[in-house]
Amino acid sequence: MEKKARILFVCLGNICRSPMAEAVMRHEVAKAGLNGAVEVDSAGTGDWHLGKPPHEGTRQVLEQHGISYEGMAARQVKRNDYDQFHYIVCMDGKNYGDVRKLFGIGGVHDGAGEKAWPKVLTFMSLMPDRGLEDVPDPYYTGNFDFVYELVEEGCEALLHKVKSDLGLA
Repeated sequence: MEKKARILFVCLGNICRSPMAEAVMRHEVAKAGLNGAVEVDSAGTGDWHLGKPPHEGTRQVLEQHGISYEGMAARQVKRNDYDQFHYIVCMDGKNYGDVRKLFGIGGVHDGAGEKAWPKVLTFMSLMPDRGLEDVPDPYYTGNFDFVYELVEEGCEALLHKVKSDLGLA
């Protein structure tokens, strides 16, 4: 049986943070030669931007770093995403709470496999030394460069975890 990992990044509107994380993670996965083993997607908890491409600020910072966002369009997280993905990474605490509610997950550590490694987690839990709980939303702050810095670091940490889980580390 082929080992495969599916990752879903979630933010509010799926035009800034989560598509940035999707694009960066896809880039990292390709660099690691893991395109067949790791699939990446993103979604939003809200429906305001369905079908739209990433925000201009996200596109600009990705272009500056030579990372493709081709074909990406905003979508809303669905209840069955819980069964489709191995890692569901929420960009802030509000997204985390909304997703857990949608999936019907109660307390902090319940649900299949959540005791050893949570299936639903916050992005900043990947970088506890940063001292931040949430990835700031550049839609409101305008600080796409800082968000990119966080996303790049977090994606590297997550890829290390995924490779370990797949026995590739």
